[in-house]
Amino acid sequence: MRAHQIMTKDVVSVAPRTSIEDAAGIMLRNRISGLPVVDGAGQLVGIVSESDFLRRSEIGTGRTRSAWLQFFLGPSTAAGDFVRERGRKVEDVMTRAPVTVTEETTLEDLVGLMEKKGIKRLPVMNGKTLVGIVTRANLLQAVASFARDIPDPSTEDDHIRDRIIRTVTATDWSPIGFDATVRDGVVHLHGLITTDGARKAAIVAAENSAGVKEVHDNLCFIDIYTGSYVEQPRTI
Repeated sequence: MRAHQIMTKDVVSVAPRTSIEDAAGIMLRNRISGLPVVDGAGQLVGIVSESDFLRRSEIGTGRTRSAWLQFFLGPSTAAGDFVRERGRKVEDVMTRAPVTVTEETTLEDLVGLMEKKGIKRLPVMNGKTLVGIVTRANLLQAVASFARDIPDPSTEDDHIRDRIIRTVTATDWSPIGFDATVRDGVVHLHGLITTDGARKAAIVAAENSAGVKEVHDNLCFIDIYTGSYVEQPRTI
């Protein structure tokens, strides 16, 4: 699955000059924890989230540092803290140049970015245009939908998988780390190959196994000289 299949398309956004109070109200009314920030030309310039409101002077949670630490960090850090804690506009507290993805970004890459960057939402772009947003809630919904729509493997599915794995791993061209998943007769092949011939042979072996309805190729080609690999575009 890819970003465009799970993203929220009707994105609620704010302008850089939107007040802090209005932005907080929009989040509460829409029950969301973050907002893309879009300028007058329709360009994404930042993102503001609930974490940006944690250190605020209004509620007495402004950051306090010891004198020696303040000296070590310097006046620039102190000035930045002052703006974030007392600024009245979204542009004062927002994260600038946020991490974005495209409509074709895979779920695996979405999760990887969220984990690596420690973020909860990713704006989805088509060129320079904001077309959606993916949040952790969207990913949770995708998991729930996947679990609901795809049945557990049947006994016959298990037999199909065993037959395919036995057939392929007994050959001289068997993909590295070869595996197959089967749901309702639909087979997905996984592993690393070093020749296109091995790819075709694995597909044929699966297609010739009794009970198979479809075969999806998720094998990755690896260059034995450079170690680089190319993932076969996944079918969904």
